[in-house]
Amino acid sequence: QVQLVESGGGLVQPGGSLRLSCVVSGFTSGDYKIVWFRQAPGKEREGVSCIGSSDDSTYYTDSVKGRFTISRDNAKNTVYLQMNSLEPEDTAVYYCYLRYWSGFGYRERWGQGTQVTVSS
Repeated sequence: QVQLVESGGGLVQPGGSLRLSCVVSGFTSGDYKIVWFRQAPGKEREGVSCIGSSDDSTYYTDSVKGRFTISRDNAKNTVYLQMNSLEPEDTAVYYCYLRYWSGFGYRERWGQGTQVTVSS
């Protein structure tokens, strides 16, 4: 079964950095998109960054542009989110979302989430 496992969250001071990882298991590389979402207390889940398998195009929500970088390592079935210049407003649970082609249609998976806390 396809599963996603996020890691790399933690507690950092404002201005600090973290790198989140999303490791996909049970999946043979093919057509996919991975989106990093985050959800802060009392707020709806929002998309942060996105990357696809067909090319290297990426997307970032306005609030993280210039600070976050999404990348992938297909050999490791891993997508990363490098987060620099972190702000308290970045505090949230970060989730990895996968949409992929199964051979019969597109399917979706969510990771369990990893907590990012930015506080002095």
